[in-house]
Amino acid sequence: MTNFVMPDSQMWRLSVAPMIDVTDRHSRFFHRLLAPRALLFTEMITTGALTHGDQARHLDFDQAEHPVALQLGGSDRDALVTSALAGEKWGYDEINLNCGCPSERVQKGAFGACLMNEPQLVADCVKAMQDAVSVPVTVKHRLGLDYNESYDFVRDFVGTLFEAGCRVFTVHARNAVLKGLSPKDNREIPPLRYDMAMQLKKDFSDARFILNGGIQEPDQAVALEEQFDGVMLGRAAWHTPAILSEIHRRLWPEDVLLDEDSVVEQMIAYARHHVQAGVPLRIVIKSMLGWPHGKKGARQWRRTLSDHTWLAKNDPGLLAQAWEQLQRRQ
Repeated sequence: MTNFVMPDSQMWRLSVAPMIDVTDRHSRFFHRLLAPRALLFTEMITTGALTHGDQARHLDFDQAEHPVALQLGGSDRDALVTSALAGEKWGYDEINLNCGCPSERVQKGAFGACLMNEPQLVADCVKAMQDAVSVPVTVKHRLGLDYNESYDFVRDFVGTLFEAGCRVFTVHARNAVLKGLSPKDNREIPPLRYDMAMQLKKDFSDARFILNGGIQEPDQAVALEEQFDGVMLGRAAWHTPAILSEIHRRLWPEDVLLDEDSVVEQMIAYARHHVQAGVPLRIVIKSMLGWPHGKKGARQWRRTLSDHTWLAKNDPGLLAQAWEQLQRRQ
């Protein structure tokens, strides 16, 4: 078995889930300003994209994003090792294997959630990556597949990976229904079963378990973090990103977070840099649309930052304009 040194548990207390077309480098930079200690994830990146594509386009990130994890999608051991080595070379703090995505695209590639049917293959891939890199190799998975709600299934899956040396598991506490439900439906329809995730934590007490799925409110997140080794937020971090700051304050009350004016100033400076490099402003700021959710003027903020006429000018000063409008409404 691979010799494994468990990193600081603080690393997993709060994280933002890997979300395709959402958690790009610009989203991660914004989330970092809101929650300095949160672990941030890339979108799932396939091994094919890294072994045959433009690595810089997929892997480049701002050093301010640390700690940041690279999530890989794949099932070929050699390709995963090559991709994990690339991630470590680029400076990622963790390599995570996706065993939870239920989309048809990943099923055709024989990875994602369908890998839960092949625990020994996953274990072999995880061990090979652990032998190749010095950063943690972790796994994100579901509780089961389709309508099989047997605890034995997920216990045996986790147990096989545990024997191979994996010690950090992010559990999306629902089943993945591979046929008949869209990815969106798979985030909402299969019932949450936090009790089963907790049973895994009890049965594998030497491992760490981070809970994902259905976490929408700060009180809920803090309460669950006390029961598990951490919580991972997905769509809540996208639709209502201010929740990250509130949870961070509760988990690390000793930290002084940036005030909102400073967040805007830093995002304007960041946007200027990337717009000058050819990135459209709309891509840089899209993760900010839900930031003032629940405040007076939030609708105007979203309208301003998504106005095609203004965005076409690619002027980061649009952020300052939208912020001034919002402040006048408070």
